[in-house]
Amino acid sequence: MPGGRCGLPVAPPSVHAVSGMGDSLHALHSLDAMASRPSALTPFDPRARILATLTFIVAVVSFERYAVLALLPFAAFPLALCAAGGISLRSVARQVLVASPFAIMVGIFNPLLDTAPLLNLLGVPVSGGWVSFGSILLRFALTVSAVLGLVASTGLPTICAGLEQLGVPRVFTLQILLMQRYAVVLAGEASRMRMAHELRAGVTTLRLATYASLLGHLLLRSLDRAQRVHQAMQARGFDGQLQRLRCAAWQGRDSVLLAACIFGCGLARSINLPRELGHWLLGLFA
Repeated sequence: MPGGRCGLPVAPPSVHAVSGMGDSLHALHSLDAMASRPSALTPFDPRARILATLTFIVAVVSFERYAVLALLPFAAFPLALCAAGGISLRSVARQVLVASPFAIMVGIFNPLLDTAPLLNLLGVPVSGGWVSFGSILLRFALTVSAVLGLVASTGLPTICAGLEQLGVPRVFTLQILLMQRYAVVLAGEASRMRMAHELRAGVTTLRLATYASLLGHLLLRSLDRAQRVHQAMQARGFDGQLQRLRCAAWQGRDSVLLAACIFGCGLARSINLPRELGHWLLGLFA
């Protein structure tokens, strides 16, 4: 099944229903499988898409910690990426919400450490900690949604091929491909273990000690599965290298795409567009 401009195969999503982390991995795998469908981004070189996304991420994370309104124009990039790739915004938003606890844990203590009032919102003083916390969440949502949009519109195998052509060592791209290929298999194994425990114990709620035991057994099963998978790959001639397929030659439209992204991100980074728009509206109606 084709996937992106390189024509690399994209594995279909697993048919096993998993819960918790398994659902998230299955949904991410489904996003990756979307890249097999043709879209407006298909003719573009994956290297151009990767570099455009990296430009966007660098621009977003370069803002100071209290920036919130200045980040809003950057939402246009992931929205345009999803629209051009025919990607469901609901699927991307669901994955962002699943990963949001990591961003929350990063900034949850900011309101406690930075209590000095920074602005007044409708008569209510807002401390700098809450503003920086909101900035962290907004940056997280923007960057993660852009990466998910890149995966869903390009596909991990095609992205890895593009990364290799950009000079990334093949050992890293190989690890990414193997991790993507067997993450859902591992999640299915965890789901079967939990189902077996529920059927034998007759309870659906697991205690912490039970979780620890299941994790230990999952580690042993994972090591055993990894050994069997490696032996099967060696029996089929695997020598530590996957077949390397090169993408098509870089064309003028790829340069236009990258230049447009650099110009747009540079403009949004150098000019606070929401503030300037507010000043213009105030002057218009004054």
